[in-house]
Amino acid sequence: MTNLTALKGNWNETKGKLKQKFAILTDDDLLLVEGKQNEMIGKIQVKLGKTKEEIHKLIAEL
Repeated sequence: MTNLTALKGNWNETKGKLKQKFAILTDDDLLLVEGKQNEMIGKIQVKLGKTKEEIHKLIAEL
């Protein structure tokens, strides 16, 4: 996954793209809180049925 600082800097844009691509994701699923990144990735994994690596790749490609 991209560097956390870079991800946080562009998170609103990334979050919007994820919601457009996967309508099942909610704002709560995509809440990026300091120290809780793994929890957020876990929520996305469950909703989309993808591995952690697939989620990281998906986010990096947006």
